[in-house]
Amino acid sequence: MSSHSTGTGKHHPVPKRYALLFACCLLLAIALLADFLWASSSNLSSSSHSSLNLSLDSSNEVVAVSVSTPPQPRSIKKKKEPKAVNRELMYLNATYADIPAPHWDWEEMPEAPVPRLDGFAIQLQNLFYVFAGYGSIDHVHSHVDIFNFTSNTWVGRFDMPKEMANSHLGMATDGRYIYAISGQYGPQCRKPTNRNFVLDTKTKQWSELPSLPVPRYAPATQLWRGRLHVMGGSKEDRHEPGLEHWSLAVKNGKALEAEWRVEVPISRGGPHRACIVANDKLLVIGGQEGDFMAKPGSPIFKCSRRHEVVYTDVYMLDDGNQWKQLPPMPKPNSHIESAWVIVNNSIIIVGGTTEKHPITKKMILVGEVFRFNLDNLEWSVIGRMPFRMKTTLVGFWDGWLYFTSGQRDRGPSDPSPKRVVGSTWRTKLHL
Repeated sequence: MSSHSTGTGKHHPVPKRYALLFACCLLLAIALLADFLWASSSNLSSSSHSSLNLSLDSSNEVVAVSVSTPPQPRSIKKKKEPKAVNRELMYLNATYADIPAPHWDWEEMPEAPVPRLDGFAIQLQNLFYVFAGYGSIDHVHSHVDIFNFTSNTWVGRFDMPKEMANSHLGMATDGRYIYAISGQYGPQCRKPTNRNFVLDTKTKQWSELPSLPVPRYAPATQLWRGRLHVMGGSKEDRHEPGLEHWSLAVKNGKALEAEWRVEVPISRGGPHRACIVANDKLLVIGGQEGDFMAKPGSPIFKCSRRHEVVYTDVYMLDDGNQWKQLPPMPKPNSHIESAWVIVNNSIIIVGGTTEKHPITKKMILVGEVFRFNLDNLEWSVIGRMPFRMKTTLVGFWDGWLYFTSGQRDRGPSDPSPKRVVGSTWRTKLHL
């Protein structure tokens, strides 16, 4: 007999097709179980860990804020974070940042007939003469607009001599005659001129003065003790600061000498400074070393950036023989040659430009209003403009502080320059 039993206890072999089906089902079950366990672990991890965001509390300390982040479907792509340089746009250290200042209420006046940058303005009583300037980098003005502070309207316009510089002028007045010294002739970064002119504001007639020994961009210019003083500015390459100082005796719009006299050189050269006579002393405030230059070989003298250093320096000449240094400005400031007035024995300076941003290297505009008290030689920040602005043209009449024209910022959070404007504003000044 066989050792294997027969009947109901007999084992039949399993067909191959069923074995294959069973194996497939087993593998599928194992895969589903593994997927379930992975998903459970992922959800548990997501719910038990949260992302960390940084914010500032009321004490300006950095604190960690826990924010739960639900798991995202795989099909949704994460948004790209902004580049690091964009996150740094908002960062300014103490040298570059806005200085805290009292809030001022400003009233907008009629806009200037044309926008202008790097022009100049001279106030004679209630009339404000606004000269030349860029309309854009490729267009310069060659005329004068007049604003009447009494009626708060723009009331006149007349042409400048065709040979006269269009920007970066030096200017001074004796109360009737306005002296216009050197500057840049034409748009972009063209060469300077050494030709000088004088305007009789009564007759609107122009005449010419003896030329400077050499051309200059934006020299500090002022009428002091019967002599027209011209100093500093940039040399013919538009970038190198000049230290030379000349003077010319003038009276009633006429030169009393045929040539300019050499005076004591200024301690530090450069353009875009305020030059002021106060209490029979000659003061030079702020400014910079270096400026844009013409790109080599460019047929249109296209402007090319160069390194610039903006400074806080204040110099005074009281005896004609030696420059003295006075307390510096609260922050470096340039492009303020026509941004000042004298009120109650104080120099008021509105806007300007400071050192470039240390990361983005963009120019930073200034929105503060500064006061230099001539009684105690102390600086203070007394107010803020409605926006930051460079090369403002500033006047004062009947208790009101005015400014017009220049290049304004890109908004409250971006102090870099944007549009050239002709905006005109005023505020009541309380000192």
